[in-house]
Amino acid sequence: MPGGGAPGPRKRAQQAYRMRVRAARLARRRERAEHVANGDEVEHAGFIGCYTKGLPHDAQGFVEPAAYAALLDCLEKQVPAGFEEIPLAGPVRLTSPQAGLAFDLQGPDAWHVTIPPAPRIALAECAGEMVELYWMALLRDVPFAEYESHPLAQAAAAELDGLQDFRGPREGQAVTPGTLFRGFTAGDGVGPWLSQFLWLDVPWGAQRLVQRNQTGLPGVDYLTDFGEWLAVQNGANRFGQEALDPVPRYVRDLRGLARYVQIDALYQAYLHACLILLARGVPFDPGMPLAGSATQAGFAEWGPPHVLSLMTEVATRALKAVWYQKWFVHRRLRPEEFGGLVHRHKTGAASAPLHADVLECAALEEIFALHGSYLLPLAFPEGCPTHPSYGSGHATVAGACTTILKAWFDTDAVLEDPVVPSADGTALLPYGGPPLTVGGELDKLASNVATGRNGAGVHWRSDYAESVRLGERVALAILEEQKATYAETPTLTLTTFDGETIEI
Repeated sequence: MPGGGAPGPRKRAQQAYRMRVRAARLARRRERAEHVANGDEVEHAGFIGCYTKGLPHDAQGFVEPAAYAALLDCLEKQVPAGFEEIPLAGPVRLTSPQAGLAFDLQGPDAWHVTIPPAPRIALAECAGEMVELYWMALLRDVPFAEYESHPLAQAAAAELDGLQDFRGPREGQAVTPGTLFRGFTAGDGVGPWLSQFLWLDVPWGAQRLVQRNQTGLPGVDYLTDFGEWLAVQNGANRFGQEALDPVPRYVRDLRGLARYVQIDALYQAYLHACLILLARGVPFDPGMPLAGSATQAGFAEWGPPHVLSLMTEVATRALKAVWYQKWFVHRRLRPEEFGGLVHRHKTGAASAPLHADVLECAALEEIFALHGSYLLPLAFPEGCPTHPSYGSGHATVAGACTTILKAWFDTDAVLEDPVVPSADGTALLPYGGPPLTVGGELDKLASNVATGRNGAGVHWRSDYAESVRLGERVALAILEEQKATYAETPTLTLTTFDGETIEI
């Protein structure tokens, strides 16, 4: 902690230098991560378990081996000029493949945090995740509020419950319509499926933002035709070609949530949450400096500008950490690419080592009856972004930003006047269920944003689950390093996504 009387300029410079050295030593002392991929890249011929979108593919949708080998060579050598030599099939470029090589002067280095190996394409866990995604596509237009009574949601819950290795939440021992597609935290299981922070009006200075959004038209999905799917794998640009509902609506189903997370400013939801909490006067964490001061109010530090900037600041650190995992460790295929494996296998075009839980699921037959293919219906005409699936950028940023908010605010505080949307999504109505806490709704917000990407068909459940934890670790490390820089001594307490109470 700085202090010891008023220093002169030279002494202050020495103190500042020692502070930076101390932070660097703290970062260096942290346990180094061991990065382990799942082995699919070397086990399966043709790189079928890997992300290949944007590279040249043959008529069956398999990547040209020389192109993938060139990508691997570039990632191995890590020479910036080499990234310009990666062969692409179309105009759509790869997204930030060098981001994981950048250093940071705050928080953990991108190489010093990790996530476990992704589920392997041939095993039951991956099959269970894909079955969930097929059901998400089928239920994209069913309101969350109708899951308990809707026959399709009941069928989805029953099938997921019977899978060999489905790792979504359960009620007791069973997957139920009430647990369908929810996140894994305690807050996810309380109250409405969607967080209050995605419905409540956002105070924006002298303005007020009403969270009615333009969403996709119901019943319109994409990349279910193999020719169009192949064109997009080969880099065809379809961004901005979706059919949109002209009526703005509150998010009430997966299609609305998918649209929100398609074009959001990446930390947008957490900035909105922070503004809502500040405007409502939700108390700061009891261990926050100046909380009991009779003469000082927080502003430049321990006040609104501090938390607003810090909450957004962690986003870029989180992105660098997960981008290293994406490109330099896992290179996991996207769900739409897995759907290509399923389609070719089911139609007899090319066999794939896939688990029976996905090849024989009822959801797949429903998909074929609707679309005439076994491809995963996407909510976006462009399909997934041009970077590997694991981990998820949205989920990692969600984990980092909500961790800052949970450290800052009293997470046990109850949110007053909660709401739910009307059936058509054009108005808000009072919510009358059990109390909703700040901490629970922040955890739910993180899972909603991450799961919205799953509901669009561009990410997997494990992408979400492991990435919010990764973002949490990044944010906690930044808070730990920053703590020593203040004249005051903060003591911040929060509950992690896995339910552990920790003190910073």
